Amino acid sequence: MTSVITAQQIHAALLGLCDTIEQGKEYLSELDGAAGDGDHGVNMAKCFRGVKTRLEASEKDDVGAILGLVGMEVMNSVGGAMGALYGTLFLNLSMKSTGKGEVDLNHLAEMFSHALDGILTIGKAKVGDKTLVDTLSPAVDALDKAAHRGDPLDVALSSFEEAARSGMESTKDLQARMGRASRLGERSIGHIDAGAASCYLILRAFAKA
Repeated sequence: MTSVITAQQIHAALLGLCDTIEQGKEYLSELDGAAGDGDHGVNMAKCFRGVKTRLEASEKDDVGAILGLVGMEVMNSVGGAMGALYGTLFLNLSMKSTGKGEVDLNHLAEMFSHALDGILTIGKAKVGDKTLVDTLSPAVDALDKAAHRGDPLDVALSSFEEAARSGMESTKDLQARMGRASRLGERSIGHIDAGAASCYLILRAFAKA
């Protein structure tokens, strides 16, 4: 049973993520249309087409370099808050993994804690505001707890994905308190947040790695 995720595995998982977002673009845009302008899926798919091109031409031996490449591409190609948030996610993951050919559970927990801190700093959202933080925060918490317990990596990643999924699904019953969707007030209740959904797809890619 493996106790690490290699740079090659992360590279492959991120390539798979690019295809997943392309396939799910209509669903993400449909979610966004309930509370925003309905272009989240289209924008994410366009961005990750660029990510895929960059990944296919990149080296596969440095976890931090791979994640940094993704972060820069996202930051430069997605407009508005989402580009800044997801760019920060990947860049902060990169900062804690530069030069590493593989990462273990403790490394992953440290990486994702740093990523969450970055997003909380720039986004100002908190759990319950109906944003991607509702997906990311419980997933990071689950990973941190698994690391402290010394869980096997596969068990930890399963808990990580399940917490992310539950967090995403919880946004359906929340009222939006951030961004354009907050203008809808109680009418924002009843729909999963598009950012929470796309964040789940990203975190699931790491769990699958």
